[in-house]
Amino acid sequence: QVKLVESGGGLVQPGGSLRLSCAGSGFIISAYIIRWTRQVPGKERELVANIDPTGRRKDYGDSVKGRFTVSRDNRNNTVFLQMNSLKPEDTAVYTCGVPLYNYWGQGTQVTVSA
Repeated sequence: QVKLVESGGGLVQPGGSLRLSCAGSGFIISAYIIRWTRQVPGKERELVANIDPTGRRKDYGDSVKGRFTVSRDNRNNTVFLQMNSLKPEDTAVYTCGVPLYNYWGQGTQVTVSA
């Protein structure tokens, strides 16, 4: 069974950092582009980052460029999202997925607040 599980979310103060993980099971994560998105209730889902199977090509949403870094550990079937200089507007549910097959995890809540 294909499964993606996000972890690492939580409450952090503005300016702080968090590292999210996306663990895949039931499929070889290294074969696919992995996407991170985020969503706030009442708003559209927003692209955060894409990473290609090799890890060499990365794309970021405009609002996170220069602050977030996506990476992958294919040996451990995991993709990461390092989030630095967090702002209150980064508060959202962060979800990872395989856009090619529309596989998505359940998401992890990130709250940035003083």
